[in-house]
Amino acid sequence: MRGPDIQQQKLFSYLSPESRVPQTHPLRPIRIMADKALKELSPVFRELYSRTGRPSIPPEQLLRSLLLQILYSIRSERMLVEQLDYNLLFRWFVGLSMDEAIWDHSVYSKNRERILHSDLAVMFLRSICSQAEAAGLLSDDHFTVDGTLIETWASLKSFRPKDEEPPVSTGGNRNPAVDFHGKKRRNDTHASVTDPESRLFRKGKGKEARLCFMGHVLMENRNGLVVDTRLTQATGTAEREAALSMASDIPGTHRVTIGADKGYDCKEFVDDLRILTVTPHVAQKVKGSAIDGRTTRHAGYAVSRKKRKRVEEIFGWMKTVAWLRKARYKGVEKIDWLFTLSAAAYNMVRMRNLGVVTSG
Repeated sequence: MRGPDIQQQKLFSYLSPESRVPQTHPLRPIRIMADKALKELSPVFRELYSRTGRPSIPPEQLLRSLLLQILYSIRSERMLVEQLDYNLLFRWFVGLSMDEAIWDHSVYSKNRERILHSDLAVMFLRSICSQAEAAGLLSDDHFTVDGTLIETWASLKSFRPKDEEPPVSTGGNRNPAVDFHGKKRRNDTHASVTDPESRLFRKGKGKEARLCFMGHVLMENRNGLVVDTRLTQATGTAEREAALSMASDIPGTHRVTIGADKGYDCKEFVDDLRILTVTPHVAQKVKGSAIDGRTTRHAGYAVSRKKRKRVEEIFGWMKTVAWLRKARYKGVEKIDWLFTLSAAAYNMVRMRNLGVVTSG
């Protein structure tokens, strides 16, 4: 028997978003981890907001929604708010009821400054790492460090001489025509008018120069989880400087190992690591390597070189799923916050895949 095509909508619904999400949905263990981390951050939220005045949108809901933006590759906050309005799965993850009104997209811009100055992303990442450590997933002896380029929001046309007036537009609502042929552009004489903190950088010989930042991660070698991050301006020494900063923040006084690629094979960097009681498992250059037989003769050196490749999985996930191939914001501080939160999201996905948190 053919069922009738009834267009009349029901006036009442007795189903909650919780009942509509399957018990085996992959977001369930991620929400358990996120809720536990946000509960630990509750005292920090209490200090950020005034005790009087009109109640704000809960910061826990804002952070959960930003996690959804990363996990589902939503390219803008306008689209995120649109999804939150009609997507029952997103409403359930954020903690919204079926009838609750959705905030405006400008709420993220208004709250971003408050969040940036509180290191919430760093604390959230550390809380996720604490859960991984409690589950026995983290190594406290063997690590890997690496960096990647993140293209800035600014275009090459915005990279202009610091002491020169901007070109005049020819009209027609078009960008002014600029001829760069035969002109040398350097970071010490030029700057982007769109994002002055970005730097012109070339990854290697034969590669094009781009305006970009540089993201760095410290990965533990047992399961490939991110334990620390940095985001810096793109310079020739940024990778080694960030690696030393993250190495000095490794807890404990015991000897650890840090693997890295050939770009870190520098005598000053290797000597600085050894001062920090860190054994440098750095890939050797063909000529003039700072790594000698006292390091390469151990079996752990070969193991670190094999594990080091897993750091590329982190960067690949961040640039494709989290949309960090090109920055969505301007300035080091804002991109650093998103970079760290994306690292925490990667850890939660990785932990879920390892079956650490059961659904329910």
